[in-house]
Amino acid sequence: MPDATSLSAGFMVVHGNRLDELRSLVVSWMRRYPLAPLENEIALVQSNGIAQWLKLALAEDPEDDDMGGCGIASAIDVQLPGSFMWQLYRMVLGRDEIPAKSLLDKAPLTWRLMRLLPQLINQPHFEPLQRFLTNDTDLRKRYQLAERLADLFDQYQVYRADWLEDWAEGRHQLRNGRGEAKALTPANCWQAELWRALLLDVGEQGMAQSRAGVHQRFIERINGLDIAPNGLPSRVIVFGISSLPAQALEALAGLARFSQVLLCVHNPCRHHWADIVADKDLLRHQYKRQARKRGMPVVLDPQTLHQHAHPLLAAWGKQGRDYINLLDSYDDPNSYRSAFRDGRIDLFSDSQPLNMLNQLQDDILELRPLNETRERWPAVDLDNDESIRFHIAHSAQREVEILHDQLLARFSADPELRPRDVIVMVPDIDSYAPHIRAVFGQLDRHDSRFIPFTLADQGQRGRDPLLIAVEHLLKLPDSRFPVSEILDLLDVPALRARFGVEERDLPTLHRWIEGAGIRWGMNAEQRAGLGLPEELEQNSWRFGLRRMLLGYAVGSASACEGIEPYDEIGGLDAALIGPLVALLDALEIAHQELTQPAPPKLWGIRLQALVQLFFQASNEHDDYLLAQLEELRETWLETCESVGLQDELPLTVVREAWLAGLDQGRLSQRFLAGAVNFCTLMPMRAIPFKLVCLLGMNDGDYPRAQPPLDFDLMGSDYRPGDRSRREDDRYLLLEALLSARDQLYVSWVGRSIRDNSERPASVLIGQLRDHLASGWRLHNDDDDLLESMTQEHPLQPFSARYFHEGDDLFSYASEWQLLHQARDLTTDTEVLEPYVQDEPLSLGQLQDFLRNPVRHFFSQRLKVFFEAAEVPLADEEPFVLDALQRYSLSDSLLEAALGQLGQTDQALEEQAKRLQNSGLLPMAGFGECLQRELIEPLPDLLQRYQQLLALWPTPLTSALPVNLELHGLRLEGWLGGLHQRADGGLLSVTTIPNSIGSVKTRKWHRLTRPWVNHLIACASGMTMTTALVASDDSLLLGPMEGAAASRVLGDLLLAWQAGMRQPLPIAVKTAFAWLAQTDPAKAAAAARKAYEGDGQTADGERRESPALARQFADYDALIADETFPDWCDALYRPLLEASWRSLSSEEARP
Repeated sequence: MPDATSLSAGFMVVHGNRLDELRSLVVSWMRRYPLAPLENEIALVQSNGIAQWLKLALAEDPEDDDMGGCGIASAIDVQLPGSFMWQLYRMVLGRDEIPAKSLLDKAPLTWRLMRLLPQLINQPHFEPLQRFLTNDTDLRKRYQLAERLADLFDQYQVYRADWLEDWAEGRHQLRNGRGEAKALTPANCWQAELWRALLLDVGEQGMAQSRAGVHQRFIERINGLDIAPNGLPSRVIVFGISSLPAQALEALAGLARFSQVLLCVHNPCRHHWADIVADKDLLRHQYKRQARKRGMPVVLDPQTLHQHAHPLLAAWGKQGRDYINLLDSYDDPNSYRSAFRDGRIDLFSDSQPLNMLNQLQDDILELRPLNETRERWPAVDLDNDESIRFHIAHSAQREVEILHDQLLARFSADPELRPRDVIVMVPDIDSYAPHIRAVFGQLDRHDSRFIPFTLADQGQRGRDPLLIAVEHLLKLPDSRFPVSEILDLLDVPALRARFGVEERDLPTLHRWIEGAGIRWGMNAEQRAGLGLPEELEQNSWRFGLRRMLLGYAVGSASACEGIEPYDEIGGLDAALIGPLVALLDALEIAHQELTQPAPPKLWGIRLQALVQLFFQASNEHDDYLLAQLEELRETWLETCESVGLQDELPLTVVREAWLAGLDQGRLSQRFLAGAVNFCTLMPMRAIPFKLVCLLGMNDGDYPRAQPPLDFDLMGSDYRPGDRSRREDDRYLLLEALLSARDQLYVSWVGRSIRDNSERPASVLIGQLRDHLASGWRLHNDDDDLLESMTQEHPLQPFSARYFHEGDDLFSYASEWQLLHQARDLTTDTEVLEPYVQDEPLSLGQLQDFLRNPVRHFFSQRLKVFFEAAEVPLADEEPFVLDALQRYSLSDSLLEAALGQLGQTDQALEEQAKRLQNSGLLPMAGFGECLQRELIEPLPDLLQRYQQLLALWPTPLTSALPVNLELHGLRLEGWLGGLHQRADGGLLSVTTIPNSIGSVKTRKWHRLTRPWVNHLIACASGMTMTTALVASDDSLLLGPMEGAAASRVLGDLLLAWQAGMRQPLPIAVKTAFAWLAQTDPAKAAAAARKAYEGDGQTADGERRESPALARQFADYDALIADETFPDWCDALYRPLLEASWRSLSSEEARP
């Protein structure tokens, strides 16, 4: 602990293997040496997690002089190292001399290259770029190349400043880590020439404006000063950074002449370990801060290295080794040792290992090779040591489901373990976020299984609705304007607020859009722009809007100039058509504006107008997003102006340039919020947690692959301190391993979800498992350690293995447990009290009951309606009609013809035209073909219908009332549409545009409604003949005796009473299939096929009715209580055995 009483300048480095102890030192240091009032503390960190973790420690209440917090965390300026370094350069060199942003930073460099590349590619040396940029009409190649080159030259400025100095002076050469120069290959000389062109374009200062040049001037200036420049911070604390470039360390060392610089280094090993890692020959500095481990040879032979080094540290520690080595170049412990109590400037823990995880961490700390590990640690008792566990799943979804159960078990076993003590890290949080929300977000907060969680590191572009809407608008030139996309826009509150649409208005708009026949396309002109034939207006937005407006004006009147009115718009809701028209007008304007390329200044005006035209903030979050978009727009415009870019740019380039900044990481992202933290594996994200979980540790996914650029010259010239994604990931895993205090949980997709074949884990996890298998053992040598530490899980979360006692697997998903409880096939349904209906039973109720008794019970008794899942609106105009659409259109044609029996041909033609103008039929010739197909069977049907009416020539102008009372039930209703003949006999005729089938394949379920009317009429004493005229046949049923009809109707009413107390085990199609067979075995087979389908072409009746599927899952459940035959006989046999006959000219005579 610090022991001095004044703040002194200097470069101080504190090593430690535990971040929490380093954090305690920082807190204690800041308490003991507070800065002047109103002076901010500068803290350089590498991630948001470290920043918040440090602030939380500072905010803790002081407990004692050494270990407590400051009680408050304020006036702390947390920055990323790169941005701080540029500020530091400006403080020392002067703000007039150094701009706020480097002219050769990645962003301005990208747009400078966008301007320069067309001018350069025809010059010598640039042939490789010229070949790449051929056929680049939309400038996408040029923009992508400019981005890659800008990023590469930005890296060169930090890690290869010597190359840039050589290139600036015309030397086409590369210097390696030892200072040896070699000539650039001819294929790469363009890089040196491109750098010279960039410097020439920047102006007189040229190289001096590059980050490398500014850094060199800074070092020369600060080392030559005797008095500190104004504005330098009194103290800079570097905390939780696993790697810094040599430039940054050199700058901090220069700053340390006038300020106090405190670097806290997370060092996994207390001994000198630089020479156990690859490329040790490139380390040029002989000074070593850490002492060599006692007994280790001065020179390590590669063949005997494993006898003196820890395998995981050697395999994963290259990045940390380089950083520590760079620190040795500037570190002089003797200059500040006196500032620490007892001269102890390293904080390596000597805590006693309690479990296998702690033992592994201790081995790394002490640099133990495997032979020492085997000798030191006792046999493992896995029953009492759960510190390291591996889990194998079949998919990412199963990984998260398994994790949820495992966390619940750990919380239950350890009451002191809280959600905030758990971190879950994955290679890519965006790919896991949907699974995490689906599993952790499905439970109510009041559910005992609910675990609070937060998601960090997610990109905004594909997540926030407003930003998704902005991106969609920026793709309008390529859009087909489908219904789904426009309705998705209306789901965004900020867009609705701009156009005055409320959320409650959306169902109305959905109904109008579907009814008006809108499918896709703004209008015929926009469709023609996509390469379609001209004048295809049908099913477009303009087509639908014209129908809506005409319908509002004239109601259900006839068509006007080929526009069929949509008459559903009226009343107060009619005001909604205004905002809809305004939205579509705005979309059409934006479509036209965004299609044309323009220079950046004009694009800036367009983008601003786009946001103002479509969005109005509805809450603070919207305000923040819109302000962020405006800031990004202004930044881009300033950058383009600074580099003199005035070229015309297409929308594809501008869109990416504007929105790319939304996904850049910020230090303000949510993290450490008192819940289980899910995040991406990132540098120094490995904050100490009691439980560290690693998901997605699959081969190929981790270490994350980042294919090197073909023209990245650093790839073949490694130097200590170079950044590498694969080396970052290796060191990240080492940090994660060291940060786990009590438990380490690792899972991966180790089985194929398709064929259950084995899939390997990440090579790094393989190394970890191999090391554990080689260094530790179980009490019983016959058992395999890794096998005992690894749990393979079933493919499905509802596997029976999770719910069988004696199995190691378990699940807290009690919803699945019912599936595995032994139960009888009979449906345990409570019989309700007799149903008392206030109103008399209607004919429609009885018809509905006979058509589907189970559905009728749910809807009428329980008021439960099994509505079909809401089908999204179609985005394509109709091409092929399904059965329901075909029936609806045919019925519409039939109704029109029945209304004009004297002119049926004309009526059919006019109705077909109305259907075409309503957008219900395909466009052009396809629609004409379908019209003929739909009309073709109707003339014969109408002829047979007219023949019937000729025999019953007199239509009754009013419906006849019926009023019956049977078995204590009153039945009331009206029989309409009747015809009468001379002897008083009545005819009730029903027409359907589809078929009724032949005798052997009769579709009896289509006769249930006429049958009910027939029974009621005959039981009421009417002489009623019932006819059904279908597309393929006509059926005729003569009058029944009143007593017989009353008896059948009475049985039906008794069944209705029973069916209102419980769902009856009966289904109409299944019943007729059973009744049609006399052989019991054939009857059962036919009924099963009718109910369950054949598994190929027929779905079965249960698929058609959600109520049936809910109550009787299969045919066995339907017949389980053995009353199925009785209900078949009571409900449907009388219909089947009635005297139905196919109508012929002879039979039709009275």
